[in-house]
Amino acid sequence: MESFWSSYFTLFEERSDLLLQSFWEHLQLSLISLLIAVAIAIPVGILLTRYTRYSEFVIGIAAVLQTIPSLALLGFLVLFVGIGTTPAIIALTAYALLPVLRNTYTGIKEVDPALVEAARGMGMNSRKRLVKVELPLAMPTVMAGIRTSMVLIVGTATLAALVGGGGLGQIIMLGIQRTSNEYILFGALPATLLALFFDFVLRFTERRSEKKRAGSYKPMIAVVVIALLIVTVPPTVNAVRGVGQADIVIGGKMGPEPPILANMYKELIEQETDLEVEVIAPLGTTSVNFNALEVGDVAIYPEFTGTVLADLLNIENFSYDERESFEQARDEMYEQLGHILLEPMGFQNTYAIAMPRALAEELEVETISDLEPYANELEAGFTFEFADREDGYAGFEEVYGFSFDNVTTIDVSTRYQAISNGSIQLSDVFSTDPQIVEYDMVVLEDDATLFPPYQAAPLVSSQAISEYPELEDILNQLAGVGSEDEISELNYRVDINDEDPATVARDFLKEKGLLTN
Repeated sequence: MESFWSSYFTLFEERSDLLLQSFWEHLQLSLISLLIAVAIAIPVGILLTRYTRYSEFVIGIAAVLQTIPSLALLGFLVLFVGIGTTPAIIALTAYALLPVLRNTYTGIKEVDPALVEAARGMGMNSRKRLVKVELPLAMPTVMAGIRTSMVLIVGTATLAALVGGGGLGQIIMLGIQRTSNEYILFGALPATLLALFFDFVLRFTERRSEKKRAGSYKPMIAVVVIALLIVTVPPTVNAVRGVGQADIVIGGKMGPEPPILANMYKELIEQETDLEVEVIAPLGTTSVNFNALEVGDVAIYPEFTGTVLADLLNIENFSYDERESFEQARDEMYEQLGHILLEPMGFQNTYAIAMPRALAEELEVETISDLEPYANELEAGFTFEFADREDGYAGFEEVYGFSFDNVTTIDVSTRYQAISNGSIQLSDVFSTDPQIVEYDMVVLEDDATLFPPYQAAPLVSSQAISEYPELEDILNQLAGVGSEDEISELNYRVDINDEDPATVARDFLKEKGLLTN
């Protein structure tokens, strides 16, 4: 335990810049979503008190929005609004609507009818009754709804990292990916403290509203003004300072390797051109990155030939020869979708099935076929993407003639944790994963050839290559560069030694003579 806290405080000292940036992003995401939700829900709640026959229907819609799984909603929104903070803010706003809307409606409807009747007797019209009597008396209930929404938003905002929205979720995802409890706590603790802080501030405001039953809006106005200042001042300052958007955005999937490759692309492009390049990696799964490429939010991301053929193009009959499979992936990608798959690097990061070395030696298992006698005994854990792919577990039985009785689907970032604590005994891995060495696992030979070649290559959108044709020559400098051992070492530096992917990428390019300064 002492070692854990020692590592935690070391991490706090070394990565305080990352923490501050992520905390600020998380704060802004949360406040923007809350302000939009309040701006929508309070007026709608007031209107429903005047048109009560629509109340059940409208509140029902808000309730349905809150039941949509957050991951599904984020993935769906990427198709329409791209990546970044926009899908995250839309999703968080949708989740925050119900508490504010219902409390506004309930708070006004529960105002003592005698008071409303007295106001009417004093000659007040509907607007004056609302402003001077009903809304002030309903304010504590409204504030309670805002408080509930705020706490809900701060917790859910950690998922924004999956679509490039930033926030403390990216630190938590980093910790899960690296099986680092220190990193997980590094992101989770500030998120918890932020939720508790907002809960305290809004509870205080709620109580001030209760004491001001004479009709003061000051507590709520103060909260809204402070929130507006926090979300509007930084963008205004950036605009004055002339901070603009990047010319090219490069994405990348989860794991240490895609961010390293994305940073290699960035370094080469910025060396050869005056373009400003931004890297958003890790961004999420294959579907998130590809959808971002399709809608133009990402111009380039590292992709693998096997994934292009089997997952993106759904081609079942493809060559297992490296060059032929690349040319098939390149030609079909261009013909069907118009995007450009540039020349591959010199290594493969293929799917593989691995298990702890001690267990493999005990069972005398060396190939995947050797697993057949133990298919009803072993606990297999396959990642969601692998389980659904024809070049993964979906095509496993057809190629190997057997399947496992006990299969669990897990997130890619948790498979090594599951292996290390004994929850599963074998899993799909990538051949350059540094954790294979870290957890003393053995990769089983694919003796029936289930997995096609997976050569890493830049996938460039048709729009980007049309606008910047020089990208092709610049990125093709990486053709044939890097072996599996070299890339595994780079992954180890990032995933195990906690080095910055940008630094690792820069060192590699200098070593290869591709970067001159």
